[in-house]
Amino acid sequence: MAERSTAAVDVADNSDDTSLTAKADQSTADGVAKNRERDTDSDEVQESTRTDGPGTSPPELHSGHKLARRYRLEECVTRLDGFSSWRAVDEKLRRAVGVHILPADHSRARSVLAAARSSALLGDPRFVQVLDAVEENDLVYVVHEWLPDATELTPLLASGPLEPYDAYQMVSQISSAMAAAHREGLAHLRLDPNAVLRTSTGQWRIRGLAVNAALRGVTTDTPQRTDTEAIGALLYAALTQRWPYESDAYGLSGLPKDIGLIAPDQVRAGVHRGLSELSMRALVNDGATASRHESPCTTPEELVKAIGEMPRIRPPEPAFTAPPEYQRTTYQQGTYGRQAPRLGATQPVPAPPPPLQSRTGKALKWAVSALLIAALGLGSWQLADALMDQGAKNEEPGQTQTNDGNDKSPKKPAGGKPIAISGARDFDPFGDQTEKPSDVGKVYDSSTASYWQTDYYLSSDFGRLKSGVGIILDLGKVQQVGKVKVTFVGDTSVELRSASADADSEPTSFDAYTKVAEGTGTTVELKPKSLKSRYLLVWLTELPTQADDGKWRGRVADIKVTS
Repeated sequence: MAERSTAAVDVADNSDDTSLTAKADQSTADGVAKNRERDTDSDEVQESTRTDGPGTSPPELHSGHKLARRYRLEECVTRLDGFSSWRAVDEKLRRAVGVHILPADHSRARSVLAAARSSALLGDPRFVQVLDAVEENDLVYVVHEWLPDATELTPLLASGPLEPYDAYQMVSQISSAMAAAHREGLAHLRLDPNAVLRTSTGQWRIRGLAVNAALRGVTTDTPQRTDTEAIGALLYAALTQRWPYESDAYGLSGLPKDIGLIAPDQVRAGVHRGLSELSMRALVNDGATASRHESPCTTPEELVKAIGEMPRIRPPEPAFTAPPEYQRTTYQQGTYGRQAPRLGATQPVPAPPPPLQSRTGKALKWAVSALLIAALGLGSWQLADALMDQGAKNEEPGQTQTNDGNDKSPKKPAGGKPIAISGARDFDPFGDQTEKPSDVGKVYDSSTASYWQTDYYLSSDFGRLKSGVGIILDLGKVQQVGKVKVTFVGDTSVELRSASADADSEPTSFDAYTKVAEGTGTTVELKPKSLKSRYLLVWLTELPTQADDGKWRGRVADIKVTS
């Protein structure tokens, strides 16, 4: 299990309270302890001052210590309640990793091992992956991914609430991921702003699935309700920059006391109404929801369904920045190092030197002239020879040229006329409802140098998470479609699917599109039989060969439609 993934990894989310953080920041065995994660769970503040019995104090490790002669500890991130968390280096695969360590006789050691191994079996790329879970030399340690390019939601909210599109993407991806986890019997139970990360590509990842709760001994009889409420709190914070409870947490101010839970659009002006209602449906609010006529969402699956019923929030249009006005430089040929002329003074303009007046210049002129004369003479001779040959052929006996109007020259077979694509959008009905929407326009920009690519997956069959992803093409009106030519980067399996010709608007369900052609390759020509439609779905079913980074991605460089 130690070599399941070669992706980079992130820090463990461990400590929770300001006072707790102060304790964790004290000197450790190697003199370094930096806790970047804070919240206000009062029970954990109490836990941090005790251990779970004899022999459960944090292992006295230090920077440079190796686990399994492979994982070299670099920096202690947290020491809390009998366990510690480290940034480390996997010397075998030469990558950064994160490690949780606790004594083998710790009261929660067995549950931590079980949670880590269950999480590792999920293999969902939307979660920070568990790479190893080992009991060795009186220690239990869990090795997980480290994501150097990811940022926690906590610092993101420190600068202000998220834009509606970013908040929509967050709640869509987090809800979809947690729904998949609960289908496999896994819960998080500590889904807070420190456990949610946004990568540099804009994807949202969840760390600590099952493991964070096991490390702290957190359990509940209603795991789905607990995680759903946590997602509602994350969305509430993303929309308002306020924590939806009376206590302050994660660097956010809580709600005013004695007023109860109020909708986000009543806390802050300009909040998206649909997202505001969604957060209230997810939170435990005793019916105090802005959409009081809507049923509450009690599971991540119900939350995913509610998001799917919302009007889709489009990304903001890119802001256009006018180029700066052209400014002439003060540099002039031949004036470098000279004193700048005084303003108002008339400067004499030096006459240019006569061209090619030296002996070498004259020789060069004669050589060029001779070459031109020779070239003209050779060309004239070849032209005259060709005309004489043509005349001889025309005068041969028995050869007659006629043109009676009935002998027509053969015409090239008529090909289909190009059909303009008036619009396109990404289509991910079995995932988080989005797949790199900002790059979709590159598939019909008449350039194969740019491309739209899918998210990355851990296998060619989309990590067994979904049957495929695709792009919906809008032809502007119902038209006769003869061929769709798709150019990929790498051999890709693809289906062409079509909506009904009488569809009044773009269908949003996968079942509304019927397969009319399929193929595999780098350039695939999909030729349906007698097809009339306005909406076409280019549906990728298998991704190209594994890339150098150990991941699979589909890339569509160009799509052309002809009648």
